[in-house]
Parts: sequence; structure tokens; C-alpha cells
Amino acid sequence: MIAANSNDIPYFQFPNLAGQPGVRHGIFTRRGGVSRRPFESLNIGLGVGDDPQNVRRNRRRVARCLSADRLIFTRQVHGTAVSKLEGDPPQDLPLTGDALITDRPGNYIAVQMADCQPVLLFDPTKQAVAAVHSGWRGNVENVIGHTVTALGEAYGCRPENILAGIGPSLGPCCGEFVNYRKELPERFWRYGDKANRFDFWAISRDQLTAAGLQKENIHVSRLCTRCRTDLFFSYRGEAVTGRFTAVIGLTRQTQH
Repeated sequence: MIAANSNDIPYFQFPNLAGQPGVRHGIFTRRGGVSRRPFESLNIGLGVGDDPQNVRRNRRRVARCLSADRLIFTRQVHGTAVSKLEGDPPQDLPLTGDALITDRPGNYIAVQMADCQPVLLFDPTKQAVAAVHSGWRGNVENVIGHTVTALGEAYGCRPENILAGIGPSLGPCCGEFVNYRKELPERFWRYGDKANRFDFWAISRDQLTAAGLQKENIHVSRLCTRCRTDLFFSYRGEAVTGRFTAVIGLTRQTQH
């Protein structure tokens, strides 16, 4: 990934998305915010025990980095629901689901994680974007494939044109599933090793290609959140902790 910095807040970008006209994105770290331990410091997750005022300040900081009016989050439930954003959703009625899609400039869609995978999608042909939160339950239900299908149905996106980035998350080095025979379908077992550690990066990559994306259009960050708690929040590594965010949106200059 490409390291970036704005307003003294560090973040990363996927090399296949960076520089694409009409779109901005960022995968933010835990650094550069106002929250105190154990949520130090750029925690954007409400409901984890942090002061809500600090969370809102952190979210505003992230928005400023991308020149976004505001960020649009959902109440994530480890499901497959995909929310299509046609306008500005009311702030007092949060959406529920684990994926957001839009073709409207100014809608900066965001997901939050502490080991789960953020997956960002962009179709430069149809000028549409998606943000996906995929934990292991999301992989089992193939929320990624559902999102690619939703992009096609909503905006006519062709999978072979879509660019994808799989962000920092629990890596195959730390993805231990002792009860994998109960938790994971048999088709996933081939992604595990003798220590019952599973490569969910490979699972997500294969789900993207199965949905029709080209392998060369997929970038995997290969940063493990549990290994890099200096950079990212990790539930497995810290238990009580914050959430980092990945954001993508079309700029208001985009022409349709």
C-alpha cells in the first residue's frame, strides 16, 4: 500500500485506486486522533466504550483528510445486506448492513474494523464505488460477491472493470480457528494450515475473482492487524480496543 498523510493524520491507499480520477479513498490507522487508551487514538467506533464526543471528533478528522462533508457508516451485523445510497441518508436513522454502494458524488462511505477485512471497490467506467466490511462470517456468506452483484444490478458495473483493494486485517499468521470444523464450511478448509490458521486474504481474493474480477485488478495489503497493533486496532490482540476505518467516495467534480 501507499503511505499518505493529511493534516498530520497518516493513512494508506491502495496503489490500484490511488490517482484514479474522480475518486478518493483512504485506509486510516489508529494514529492521529483524540481518544485515550485503550482507544488511542483515532477510534471511529461508537459503542465500544469510548467517549462519543471523541469518536465524533475523530470522524471529522478523517472526513477533513479526504475533503468529505461527512462520512456515512452503517450498523455492521456480519451479514450480506448491501445498502444503495442515492442521496444523503438521514443522520438520525443509521443504516444497517455490511456493505455500501453509491454512484453519487459526495457520498463518502465507510466501514470500521478491528481485525475484519475492509474491501473497497471502484468501477472507473461506471463511476461507482463500494465499501465492504467482511469478517469471517461475512466471508462464509460471501458478502463480497453480493456486493459485486449489487454494483452490477444498480449501476450496470461489469466485474472485469472493477478495481478492488483488500485492507489490513487478521492475517494467515494469526487467523487461528480452533473450531473451524463447526465455524467454517468445508470449502474453506483448504485455506488452513496444520496449526488451524486460515488465510482469509486468499479467500476474499478468490471470492472477488469468482465474482468476475480480474486478478490483476485486486490488491491485497498483506498487513496483519494483530501483528501491527502499533498501527491498527485488533480485537484478537487487545480485546477492549477501538475501530479503524476505510473510506471511499466519488468527488463532486465527477461527471456522469
